[in-house]
Amino acid sequence: MSENKFLGVLGSIKNFLLRLFTREFLIFLFFLALSGMFWFLLSLNETYEKEIQVKINLTNIPKNVVLTSDSTSTIQVDIQDKGYAILAYLYKKLHPININFDKYGKQTGVGLVQTSELERLVYQQLYSSAHIESIKPDKFEYFYNFGLNKRVPVKLYGKITPKQSYYISKVVFNPDSVDIFASREILDSTKSVNTERLNIKNITDTTIMQVAVQQVKGVKYVPNNIRISIYPDVLTEQTLEIPVQAINMPQGKILRTFPSKVNVTFTVGARLFRKIRPDMFSLVVDYNEIKDSHQDKCNVTLRTVPKDVKDVRLSSSKIDYLIEEQ
Repeated sequence: MSENKFLGVLGSIKNFLLRLFTREFLIFLFFLALSGMFWFLLSLNETYEKEIQVKINLTNIPKNVVLTSDSTSTIQVDIQDKGYAILAYLYKKLHPININFDKYGKQTGVGLVQTSELERLVYQQLYSSAHIESIKPDKFEYFYNFGLNKRVPVKLYGKITPKQSYYISKVVFNPDSVDIFASREILDSTKSVNTERLNIKNITDTTIMQVAVQQVKGVKYVPNNIRISIYPDVLTEQTLEIPVQAINMPQGKILRTFPSKVNVTFTVGARLFRKIRPDMFSLVVDYNEIKDSHQDKCNVTLRTVPKDVKDVRLSSSKIDYLIEEQ
């Protein structure tokens, strides 16, 4: 493009802008902005409704008091007021409400601030044109005692499922007990505390996690979180020969079984595989069941099984027998 053509284009743009921003157009923009400002001011003078959060702090707590609920809380205040006031509440935010422990605390271990008192304290920060439609929750309640506590064990609440061919060898809590601070009635009725609900599936490796204690109203837990260690193990199958024993035999009689040993097959974790011995099982034949029987075979009962084995099976539940006189 030549220099003359370029200057010509610039001139055309300049002329277009001069025609665009004529005096009449600028006057139009001024009145448009002025009308917008008036509309905004009129809108601010309208009444609006807005839900605003207000924090509550419990103050002047005696040193000999143990709070068993939170010392802070938040209420939702539904306020109706002019638009400019709503903007002020949102911009500056309302100050936290301080609740004096001594004023509302009672010897019952429960302090209660009713809705009317909460409204009075909130109104102190509002314009005279404001109206409180509702407060949620409609009361502030706190629980405390003077050091009453009890130590109770922690129990798992929920379900831990290992992957196929695995099993959970053990679950360890650290700590395994917590101190609870509560009223005498709650302490007397509480025998244990639960973790928050767990639902863990297809676990194959050692898993360690922090879990909160399940919260109960009016109860404080120390600590309120515990560490849970979950130890899965691979299942293996094993077979052992277990001798058959006779029980309830009268004096002068001997029971002989054929065979004298029965194979017991079971699954056990790989870590315990070598620790399972035949003497941990007991296979018995009860003389009282066969003394009046005319059958050729007797029932073999597995009476004792190690606690860590699963899916126990006998190679035969009925065997031949013979009763001899000594």
